[in-house]
Amino acid sequence: MECQEIMDSGADFLHLDVMDGHFVPNLTFGHPVVKCLRTKIPDAMFEAHMMVSHPEKWVQPMADAGVNRYTFHLEATNDIEALVRKIQEAGMKVGIGIKPNTPVDDVIQYVDLCDLVLIMTVEPGFGGQKFMQNMMPKIKFLRSQFPNVDIEVDGGVSHINIGCCAQAGANVIVAGTAVTGAKNKPEAIKGLRDEWNKAI
Repeated sequence: MECQEIMDSGADFLHLDVMDGHFVPNLTFGHPVVKCLRTKIPDAMFEAHMMVSHPEKWVQPMADAGVNRYTFHLEATNDIEALVRKIQEAGMKVGIGIKPNTPVDDVIQYVDLCDLVLIMTVEPGFGGQKFMQNMMPKIKFLRSQFPNVDIEVDGGVSHINIGCCAQAGANVIVAGTAVTGAKNKPEAIKGLRDEWNKAI
């Protein structure tokens, strides 16, 4: 199983892209697949990246499936605070993500409510897109205002650009194609980690 191989290769957690074909055009999987995955990989940290409309509908099913962190998009819901409470009451950590065109100011008032802020460096919905380096000022600004929050970067991250993410202040990195597309996954993860450590 590829997910187990990725964990065995040195990944810190599994970032699971859940897409509904509505919030983003692509369609992936839902909580039944996550639940099945949890039975196969009982000890890994699971982050569900909910690229879905109405993310409040899937909080309890994802919690029941064994998700540890539920990351939803700011753009997908009208009542952020109620959704955050629902996620916390379900026993999960809270992540809030913003798309590239969403100003970082829009998330500022919610940072103290969550465990992690996700800055997308591609348009969500499809893998293999080009990394948007012009998102780094968002990360720098967040880090300057919130020194203790986890800031995650997702989209087109590779050994070439992971350093600028680290220098900007991100401390959680999602590397999709850079790892899944590599022939030698342990080497790919080690290479990313080495570039990260050089940058910080």
